[in-house]
Amino acid sequence: MRGTVSAADWRAYSDRFVAPTGRVIDDGNGGISHSEGQGYGLLLAFAADDRAAFERIWSFTRTELMLRDDGLAVWSWQPTAPHVRDINNASDGDLLIAYALAEAGWAWNVPAYVEAATAIATVLGKKTVVDDLGRVLILPGVDGFGRTARPDGPVINLSYWIFEALPAMAQLAPGTDWQGLAKSGMTLAQQAQFGVEKLPTDWISVKGAQVEPAAGFDPVFGYNAIRIPLYLMRAGITNPALLDPYAKAWLGTGKLGPAIINVKTNAIENPLNEPGYRILGASLACVRDGTPVPADLKSFAPTLYFPSTLHLLSLSFLTERHAECL
Repeated sequence: MRGTVSAADWRAYSDRFVAPTGRVIDDGNGGISHSEGQGYGLLLAFAADDRAAFERIWSFTRTELMLRDDGLAVWSWQPTAPHVRDINNASDGDLLIAYALAEAGWAWNVPAYVEAATAIATVLGKKTVVDDLGRVLILPGVDGFGRTARPDGPVINLSYWIFEALPAMAQLAPGTDWQGLAKSGMTLAQQAQFGVEKLPTDWISVKGAQVEPAAGFDPVFGYNAIRIPLYLMRAGITNPALLDPYAKAWLGTGKLGPAIINVKTNAIENPLNEPGYRILGASLACVRDGTPVPADLKSFAPTLYFPSTLHLLSLSFLTERHAECL
């Protein structure tokens, strides 16, 4: 992964979204910061081999977000005081932070990073990875998502399965069944195929053997779930049973590419036309058929935080694994 993001692309990204303090700014969401964004920032700084930026992002994360008694990060940091208004964690943010710390610590020989990653992975495994009905799940947060917390609990988010990170977690915290978690994630991805397009909703109830869209959330394939095929591909998972629904929804004549879709009405609520979203479909076409990435997606120019992040993650993946498509 190291060296798969160019210095120019990283400079464009960090100049736009990373404050001098190391705070990663979500400019599409009121300028907040969150554990997910700090994790992505760490991962991209490592991919760009920028040790100074990595340390700045980690310093902000450690001092401003890792305020919980258990050592996990609070999920959100507001730019106006009080900065932290909810101390619950977001498990994908913790997973990204631990993964980036581990990879950087191993590659750069910084034991303190590996020690921090081990501490996060150990607590994350103990507090959010649960065995439920024979399925190993990662709850989206320590509080509010389990079987006793909601009438339709457990509620999961399949985009919190960051498959490429799970082997690293198994090295750091072998007491947790990370392999079982990966297997359950792939099984659930095959089961959670809703509506005409057979796509998962962002939030899913797994209370019973039959999974369904979770109550109280919009029944959409949304900004969370669009990451699922990227996470599968980055982990080297190319099982057609997992990727075909996205290919059928995004690729081919008459298809718009990634979009927010209501799985109950089958209506497209919002086409996602920014390059950072469109490259998800282009990456999928590359992996499936060797289709070259369109020229306008090969170069990076920041738009908003989230699609820009997906764009760099996709380019990093393609550079490392599928340079023939670039």
